[in-house]
Amino acid sequence: MTGIDPAPHRSRSGGRSARVAARTGIGSRPTAPAFIRRQIPPYELLGEEGLALVEAKGDQLLSEIGIEIRDDAEALRLFKDAGATIHGVTVTFDAGHVRALCATAPREFTQLARNPAKSVQIGGNNVVLAPTYGSPFVRDLAGGRRYASLVDFENFVKLTYATPWLHHSGGTVCEPVDVPVNKRHLDMVYSHLRYSDKAFMGSVTAPSRAADSIEMARLAFGADVVDSNCVILGNVNVNSPLVWDASMTGALRTYAAANQAPVVVPFILGGAMGPVTTAGAVAQAHAETLVGVALGQLVRPGSPVIYGNFLSSMALRSGSPTFGTPEPAIGSLVVGQLARRVGLPLRCSGAFTSSKIPDGQAMSESTVSMMSALLCGANFILHSAGWLEGGLTMGYEKFMMDLDLCGAAHTYLKGIDLTDDQFAIDGFAEVGPGKHFFGSQHTLRHYETAFYDPPLSDNSSFEQWRDAGASTTEQRATTLCAQTLADYEAPPIDDAVDAALLEFMARRKAEMPDMWY
Repeated sequence: MTGIDPAPHRSRSGGRSARVAARTGIGSRPTAPAFIRRQIPPYELLGEEGLALVEAKGDQLLSEIGIEIRDDAEALRLFKDAGATIHGVTVTFDAGHVRALCATAPREFTQLARNPAKSVQIGGNNVVLAPTYGSPFVRDLAGGRRYASLVDFENFVKLTYATPWLHHSGGTVCEPVDVPVNKRHLDMVYSHLRYSDKAFMGSVTAPSRAADSIEMARLAFGADVVDSNCVILGNVNVNSPLVWDASMTGALRTYAAANQAPVVVPFILGGAMGPVTTAGAVAQAHAETLVGVALGQLVRPGSPVIYGNFLSSMALRSGSPTFGTPEPAIGSLVVGQLARRVGLPLRCSGAFTSSKIPDGQAMSESTVSMMSALLCGANFILHSAGWLEGGLTMGYEKFMMDLDLCGAAHTYLKGIDLTDDQFAIDGFAEVGPGKHFFGSQHTLRHYETAFYDPPLSDNSSFEQWRDAGASTTEQRATTLCAQTLADYEAPPIDDAVDAALLEFMARRKAEMPDMWY
């Protein structure tokens, strides 16, 4: 059971809590847009010559070294029929071949949400933020670090639903280890559908679990809707370096065959699953990703897919993974250019850190990593909130602290408004030289919306802060988290749909014995 206890429901009729609720949607119904429309251009680090060189090195890896497809005869057959060369389980491609196989993938697509107002557009100039994925542990200030439970999973789905700064419910926001391995995917998909109405991700740990996830989506949306629209994503990982295993290719093929979107992601820790050099890691990531994208297009040409990116580094003296470091951040800028060059929506990872607690290291590293995702042009940013300990832990307070950064991203990506009112000529005329603008009509007109006001920041004087209890950001995050869970109200769901989902879960669980590994 989580150490975060929902706070008793109390009135928000005035004071700072009411202002926070009005600004952020937390404690009230969210009012932010379903996703961000980017108004600033992504950063272009390399020119044409540099990008062509990276692509050529990726082609060289695929033609001279190749990539292994293990234990998936159907995937090997698809690539052979498409003209690749097969040597046992190793597949090699001529230069440009894999990119050509990816050409049928859409540049942009809509993922429908259960609430149509929260459907998200993935690709183009659109940015979708989602919570952290895959942590077996959770942490909060009161309870410390512990294995995650289904209650924790449900809590994070509810917190994600409650905030306007995350547009997507995510997938395995934490691993509910109190539920059998072979059955927990059913509870996770149900939680996304029951406790949220935002878009979500399904299971990928086995093809059968991917199929169950898609079948539950059919029950929620209707089979015809699912066949012609994307309603669920599946995050599939390359077994870097240069290996695709059957669990991932099987899940990828299952999603693509159903016209649902696999998110194709290498997992490269420089010095372990890839070289320590940024250029080599980027070329490897590009090659591995395109092979996965190509496989999905061979299964169902034109099916949606997301080009994924996960670059990180290692402490070479100890072998420990490091996150939020500058080298992968620079690499992500190049990956963003490559994804746009191929014409695919881009997934990057957000608030990375190696820190075990939500401290200064955590927020410094998270900001470096998140800013690289925003600047590289990412369309779908996974791990936007909650990441601790290299992804091993999902933090309650860290989640709330990251939401402040996600809220800032909404303002940052708007760019600058150059409409006439924004130049404040009437304000200058009213105030004149040498006077302040605080009470001017222009300031009063923009008082509520002029600046982003992070809910967890304390901008009072030292004396006011001290006399109010000298709370830390982590303590304020604990309070806001508990209040958000206390105020949570589930979105409506059709009773017949809910009953069908519960019946499907019960039947599937009864068909198999519990597995705990």
